[in-house]
Amino acid sequence: SDYYYVKQKFGYLSIGLSTTQLFILAVQMLLCGVAPFDVNPMVGPYPDVISEWGGRNTYLIVDGLQIWRLITPFALHSGVIHLLCNVAVQLETAAFFEREWGSARWAVLYLSGAFGCNLASSIISPDEISVASSGALMGLFGAKLAEVTTMSLFQTRRRRGDLGNSVRLEQLGGVLCAVAVVGLFTLIPYVDYAGHLGGLCGGFSVGVIIFATRLQSTFLKFAWLATGVALVVAGVAYSLLYLFQYVQLDEELGDVCEYFRRLFAEGYDCNCLA
Repeated sequence: SDYYYVKQKFGYLSIGLSTTQLFILAVQMLLCGVAPFDVNPMVGPYPDVISEWGGRNTYLIVDGLQIWRLITPFALHSGVIHLLCNVAVQLETAAFFEREWGSARWAVLYLSGAFGCNLASSIISPDEISVASSGALMGLFGAKLAEVTTMSLFQTRRRRGDLGNSVRLEQLGGVLCAVAVVGLFTLIPYVDYAGHLGGLCGGFSVGVIIFATRLQSTFLKFAWLATGVALVVAGVAYSLLYLFQYVQLDEELGDVCEYFRRLFAEGYDCNCLA
């Protein structure tokens, strides 16, 4: 009978990540309060809290050498509405990807998306504070596009028959729809289009490397692997060089509390530290 093979029964990291992100947002709102709607329409904390808790702040990344901020924003959300939308995708689509790929590969691809998201955001939108949870999800979608591309262009060691092809086509359609939906998050505060694009590219590039191992031909395997490595090395090297040499920093973001107090003249409280 037809079946579609997956590596594990549950998406353990997807579930654990969603729970952790929910806990972090709840603690932020409990300790730091809920911002007025005109400050944060996502029903969440004040935006300075995002930076204080490890959000993407280009000034601190470059001038303060807080490189870890190119990863940590994946754990943060701008508010309850943003969290619910992301968790719905994580517990459905992302969890299935984890079951299919295995937790280790899933984690690498997710973090690749987070890194690509924050790197792109830091270059294109250096004067904004942002999170990267949905950008990291875009990394998983980029990786799925890389997998479908690999399986479609080349002969692989795994032949899953008509059911496998059908599932991959269905996944591709689902990924394109999910990309469109998650892309709508760019319309909300503290999430930007550059991060989504960077996450998608980061996940695709690393996905090419990971899924190249499935190719049957040794020559094509190493050629496709080299393509992925070239994309990652060239993209990361050029982006980091541009970020640290040419991006114009907003020095006011060195003190996010005062920055947002000036931006929102009335109704802004800044009384929370991580």
